[in-house]
Amino acid sequence: QVQLVESGGGLVQAGGSLTLSCAASGSIFEIVIGHWYRQAPGKERELVASIFDSGARNYADSVKGRFAISRDIGKNAVNLKMNSLRPEDTAVYYCNVAIRELLDGPIRSYWGQGTQVTVSS
Repeated sequence: QVQLVESGGGLVQAGGSLTLSCAASGSIFEIVIGHWYRQAPGKERELVASIFDSGARNYADSVKGRFAISRDIGKNAVNLKMNSLRPEDTAVYYCNVAIRELLDGPIRSYWGQGTQVTVSS
């Protein structure tokens, strides 16, 4: 079984930075895809950033140039570095990872518990 633990959220002033971490533990052969989503009050959950096993990365237009997603293979973690934060970045941030638990085994999707990011103006 795999567990995800998110950390790094908090309160920051506009223009500040935060780094979110999503650490996976348990039976893990590899993290195939890592995503960060966010959900603001009264809004739908939106995809913020993705990183693939090829190393390719995608970002929502609203965060391009400010956010950077990365993987720490040794720690089985997917991180999100957030710079130049704005009040509109305020949301609960969730990680979602696709994990292969065994060589040639199936890929399963797991969600983190969410971490609050609040950006004050």
